Amino acid sequence: MARPPRYDVSRFLDAAVELVADAGPSAVTMAAVAKAVGAPSGSVYHRFPGRPALLAEVWLRTVEGFQEGWFAALGSGAGDPRAAARAAAVHVVAWSRAHPRAAALLLYGAAEFAQDDWPEPSVLRAEAGHRRVGEAVAGLCAELGAEAGPAADRVALAVIDLPLTIVRRHLRRGQELPAHAEDLAGQSALLLLGDAPGPGTG
Repeated sequence: MARPPRYDVSRFLDAAVELVADAGPSAVTMAAVAKAVGAPSGSVYHRFPGRPALLAEVWLRTVEGFQEGWFAALGSGAGDPRAAARAAAVHVVAWSRAHPRAAALLLYGAAEFAQDDWPEPSVLRAEAGHRRVGEAVAGLCAELGAEAGPAADRVALAVIDLPLTIVRRHLRRGQELPAHAEDLAGQSALLLLGDAPGPGTG
């Protein structure tokens, strides 16, 4: 039976997350990741052909991990789009509380992870994820009767932008999220959507 690899991909990616949380994306180099794991640099290059591929994978793994819970929250409304919106907004904060180091990574943009140099498969993954988010928000807008203009912008603000602002405000200062942060995100989402048509009223 073949021995499992001593240094698997997840260990390198976990180390990269820590480097980003401590010093930003520029701190993630092949040598720095190898040193953090205690592995020879060749082990990193064996798994990633270069720094852009490493940066792409650490970004995509983190984003996709966050998004899966966000999509699940959006689908938890049992036919009530306001409840779904509230759950999605709360998830942004709750996930960030549970994964503060990964949340710190997501406060940066993909461009800061050398997006222009990513391998094509990584670019396609990112585009697919972006489309999926857009489709989910559009679906929520349709359920709320807010399919265009300021009403649609308000939905995106409620379920993405505003809860991220709550997270960013504290994490960028090195502070823990306050105990009321989830409630604040959920209540704010409902307030923003307060004049949107409900189920069966469109």
